[in-house]
Amino acid sequence: MGFLSKLFGSSTTKENETMSNVKLAVVFYSMGGTNYQLSKWAEEGAKEAGAEVKVLKVQELAPESVIQGNEAWKATVEATKDVPVATSADLEWADAIIFSVPTRFGNMPSQMKQFLDLQGGLWASGKTINKVVSAMTSAQNPHGGQEATILSLYTSMMHWGAIIAPPGYTDPVLFGAGGNPYGTSVTVGQDGKMIEDVQGAVKHQAKRTVTVAEWVKKANQ
Repeated sequence: MGFLSKLFGSSTTKENETMSNVKLAVVFYSMGGTNYQLSKWAEEGAKEAGAEVKVLKVQELAPESVIQGNEAWKATVEATKDVPVATSADLEWADAIIFSVPTRFGNMPSQMKQFLDLQGGLWASGKTINKVVSAMTSAQNPHGGQEATILSLYTSMMHWGAIIAPPGYTDPVLFGAGGNPYGTSVTVGQDGKMIEDVQGAVKHQAKRTVTVAEWVKKANQ
């Protein structure tokens, strides 16, 4: 047995088992399309693990005139026009939630922050307790605030009473994606393309989130 096999054991096998009845909401904000793609990969991974998945965007807050002046932004709005806008009902429905956002000065974008700030009713009624959550992000350079952005999301999740399920170092695929234990993060070049190959890491993170949600769901039955 090699070093990586000893380190990671059989987690990959376990996380590939069918996880029935877990409901996952993948909630994203995307300006240039990166986090929309990450969300679609998360959907693929979660479905492979047997989850029921909703991919949802948060409401755009930027003025239309600003969006129209940026070709990449405009293209993303067009590409995601049929994606439903996330609601409190979607969060209540979900057993698990994966958030995917770009970094904004080491923090989550205002669009996602507003969405979270609007969930006071769910929080007050105890409906955010024990939701299993995980997060992903992107930036234009390797030290552009990815970890801080994910931690800003996790701080809110602690207030929710949610159960945070980061990828850690639970599979060798994470090292090829940059090795961020907080959540998958990717660097986006000036051409708008992802530099690291993170598809496998995203799918692993989604499967792990579904796995943890399955454990929690079974424990509460």
